[in-house]
Amino acid sequence: MSSSIKSRLPFIFILGLLVALIVYINWPQEQGQQKPRQRVVPVKTAVAQTAEFKDVIEALGNARANEQVLITSNYSDLVDEVSFQDGAIVRKGDILVRLNNQEEAAKVRELEANLAESVAQLNRFQDLLTKRATSKSQVDQQEAQTKAIAAQLLSARTKLNELTITAPFDGVLGFREISVGAYVQSGDVITSLDDLSTVKVDFSVPERFYTTIATGQMIEATNTAYDDKVFAGKIISVDPRIDNATRMVKVRAEIPNADYALRAGMLLTINVERSVEQVLQVPESAIIPIEDDHFVFVIADGKAVRKQVGVGRRKPGLVEITRGLNENESVVVEGALKLRDGTNVKVIEPKTQEPS
Repeated sequence: MSSSIKSRLPFIFILGLLVALIVYINWPQEQGQQKPRQRVVPVKTAVAQTAEFKDVIEALGNARANEQVLITSNYSDLVDEVSFQDGAIVRKGDILVRLNNQEEAAKVRELEANLAESVAQLNRFQDLLTKRATSKSQVDQQEAQTKAIAAQLLSARTKLNELTITAPFDGVLGFREISVGAYVQSGDVITSLDDLSTVKVDFSVPERFYTTIATGQMIEATNTAYDDKVFAGKIISVDPRIDNATRMVKVRAEIPNADYALRAGMLLTINVERSVEQVLQVPESAIIPIEDDHFVFVIADGKAVRKQVGVGRRKPGLVEITRGLNENESVVVEGALKLRDGTNVKVIEPKTQEPS
């Protein structure tokens, strides 16, 4: 290396340091001159609306038929005919079972003949009495005998009719418990009969609700067998006594059931409407609880604005707003956890299905 180059090395080194220092000093200024990039949070919103709020009491109850009986026989005899199938729908007076009635039918015919003869004899004695050819006592004796035969005939006809068992009211039959040729004893169960045109349900509510329950009040009932079906009914009576042990009051409701969808024994979830009011409501997902306070984010000029609100009653998915919010204000229901007061937001519109 020549002496001239060696003499220049300090100068080159110093020049390099100066260039590095200038770059270092100017670099932050150039970065600072760039505008900061503002964050925009995508959110979904819903509109605060005034709508019906139903204040309801929930309870459980078992459905039972409006009328229900066990069909039995009053007499012991052989079964001649069975005229129904399991689960059949019958009308009042439909014949269900005929028991052997030959003996009773013969007795009825015999008594009918005896009665006809006794009446004829009574008429003859009465004609003779008008002609003073017989005594009044003999006419009275014949009249008493005629009445006795008539009473025996009435009893025999009643027994004959009861050997034919009919439905006492409209309804649905249960399982058949007998067969043709079987010998049934008096009181043996033949089948069951339920009047399901109307279903009754008994349920209990806490004592504190006693003053808000009254006859005629509407109820809604659901059952797990029907996912989306709601059965409407009304309260028909309230027990005047309150259970000392449970502090509950028993309530009975009636539900129309013309299509027989409900069956006796079904477990029903009952909602009793205590009151229906028009209140301001928002989706439950819009509420942000912080300690004992509640907040929502509303959208104003493309920014999120946090508002403190008062909440009231709740029902699945909705909350009553008592203060701090106006009707038709848009509240954030998705994305609120990413927001701060004044954050820029972009509202994502819900997708709508195109008509097919």
